Amino acid sequence: MHIRRGMEVLVLAGEDRGKKGKVLKVFPEKNRVIVEGINFINRHMRPSQGMPQGGIVKKEAAIHISNVMVICPKCNTPTRTGVKFFGEDKKKSLTKARVCKHCGEMIQVV
Repeated sequence: MHIRRGMEVLVLAGEDRGKKGKVLKVFPEKNRVIVEGINFINRHMRPSQGMPQGGIVKKEAAIHISNVMVICPKCNTPTRTGVKFFGEDKKKSLTKARVCKHCGEMIQVV
């Protein structure tokens, strides 16, 4: 998965195209993500102990991972990501990191 929880992303397709948000949850087995403030749905909730009134609740729904793109924190542009290995020796103590394809800046250490 090229997207992790907490990353800033841009929505590429759908009703919320062009909006930015933070990834709240990732579902790798379904290739979907939940982004903060994007793709709201109405849930009709039955009264329960946690919510005694019940009613209609707005909440974010999952969108497909191909419809979002990572925003680089340094150059602040939507970008593809690559992987670079950092370390002294090829066989010992290598660190794998996700990098921006535009500026080469490290986005997140894996």
